[in-house]
Amino acid sequence: MSTMIAEVYDAFKDAGANDDKARAAAEAVANFQLEIGKIGKDIVEMRGDIKLVKWLIALVIVVQIVPLLQNYSS
Repeated sequence: MSTMIAEVYDAFKDAGANDDKARAAAEAVANFQLEIGKIGKDIVEMRGDIKLVKWLIALVIVVQIVPLLQNYSS
């Protein structure tokens, strides 16, 4: 049995939907909220990965630029 949101179920029942349709709609909303939560976690993980990539790019730039600057200063 799927999880459903009681408030959504009650709202559909008050609006005149039959029991099966109200239950299905409440379950759909609950499933949608779970999916949104998973997407949010994925976004947080991707932000961490992007931050790491930025640091690695900065390191590569420094490793390439420092020898060039040393050649010009000598």
